Amino acid sequence: MNFISGLPRSGSTLLSALLRQNPRFHASMSSGLASLLKANLQVMSAGSEASLVIDEEQRPKILRAICNAYYDGFQPDDVVFDTNRIWCSKMPLIHKLYPQAKVIACVRDVPWVMDSLERLYRKNPYENTLLFGGDEGRATVYSRVEALAHHNRLVGFAWSALKEAFYGEQAQNMLVVDYEFLAKAPEKVLRLVYQFIDEPWYEGHDFENVEFEADEFDRALGVKGLHSVRPKVEFKARRTVLPPDLFEKFKDMSFWKDVTGSGAFVITAKDEVSVQDVAQ
Repeated sequence: MNFISGLPRSGSTLLSALLRQNPRFHASMSSGLASLLKANLQVMSAGSEASLVIDEEQRPKILRAICNAYYDGFQPDDVVFDTNRIWCSKMPLIHKLYPQAKVIACVRDVPWVMDSLERLYRKNPYENTLLFGGDEGRATVYSRVEALAHHNRLVGFAWSALKEAFYGEQAQNMLVVDYEFLAKAPEKVLRLVYQFIDEPWYEGHDFENVEFEADEFDRALGVKGLHSVRPKVEFKARRTVLPPDLFEKFKDMSFWKDVTGSGAFVITAKDEVSVQDVAQ
């Protein structure tokens, strides 16, 4: 089992849509597995009556059983990619449950993450999305961006979890993939993903016809188009819709561009897209 995590609006849905073109691969949008594991961990932890009758050896067996049941029906040689923003904050748990598992973390410069979410908000003027909590949070572009940046909200939590994983003990099991590189050179980046997870390349990938839909999930959040993927993989430059001061405020948050002190693998753009081993 492998995992996809990282920042929102940073290509995780696109990456999943590309990976699932391989008939051996299962990848989708955010799954319920992380929530199931969190809930069961809570039941088994101190303060719960069940914790008194569940010993340390039983806990990983129970959690693995949940994972196996969640993906029941897959063939032994199928490759599963479970997607959730929480995985970057659960690297020690992943390592204990699945020592060989890889985590692919999708990233994007934070101002453009905010810009992308603001654009989605403006495309849905007849919906009070749940992304900002309440009327106060969604009042203006400033309150919306500040709400998203809070440490326990969509962008702030994902960024904090990513940074934790990037500098953590299990960083060598993580590959950081930048959205812009993925959009500009999808085949080169995808080949490097295959290399990272040690799987043979699949020749059937089609970067002109990518399919993915999650309309029901997006409607439940009140953000139509949150998980939409255009058929053709390409990068389109644009002007930001954020006020200049707001864009500037989040400009220097791309810590993954400075690999000092991290054992993670990072896909970087040099003469061509390549994997940079920063563990040295």
